[in-house]
Amino acid sequence: MANNLFTQQELEQMGKRTVDLVQEAVDQGDYGRAKGLARRMYKEFQSMHDVYLNWTTALLSFVGKRYGNEALLEALKESMASWRGSLSDSYSKQDMRRQVEMYAAGLRGHLMPIKIEEDDEKVTLTMDPCGSGGRLLANGAYDPPRDFLKIKGAHPWTLGREDFPVYCAHCPLGDIIPLEEGTVPWAFHEPSQKPGEEPCRMVIYKDPQAVPTEVYQMAGQEKPQAYSV
Repeated sequence: MANNLFTQQELEQMGKRTVDLVQEAVDQGDYGRAKGLARRMYKEFQSMHDVYLNWTTALLSFVGKRYGNEALLEALKESMASWRGSLSDSYSKQDMRRQVEMYAAGLRGHLMPIKIEEDDEKVTLTMDPCGSGGRLLANGAYDPPRDFLKIKGAHPWTLGREDFPVYCAHCPLGDIIPLEEGTVPWAFHEPSQKPGEEPCRMVIYKDPQAVPTEVYQMAGQEKPQAYSV
């Protein structure tokens, strides 16, 4: 039709998943096109990732600014419960090696490189830069015009810090909630002293009893004598 913007073939191609187009290009031996499509897929995912990142942070900021810290903490715990349960079930069925692989796979969803190191006691994962909370800070999301919330007051769920970025509060809560339940967190968070400028770390201890006491103190908890798993 004369007024059509696209041919039928263009419409069909535009509606296909990029991952399917990548596989088609590889099957056809067109590796240059496959590489270009892989970069396109990365940009598509990062665009959607950042929409939800900003949306989540804006929503949490609204709750905290309008209703205060108590409501904000309740909202964070309630929303985290919606996904923690199913993930906990998946993790608990795996050995330590597979748990580390699963955790790294989750972090790769933020589309940034991860430095992973292992010693006799632990596996340490460092995102530099952090693909979510760290990028928000580095990009000035807590300054005008967006003015996302920095939580007032020092609390266990802000790691005892004032003016804590609201998005980042889910990280210490990822330690606190399972500790309150008497279970092992997937990983303990070691926050940066300069979030947005220096990377935070996630530490998976091979033996929960080897976790240093100060890690619990940072989360406002006492080191338990034993864990349930």
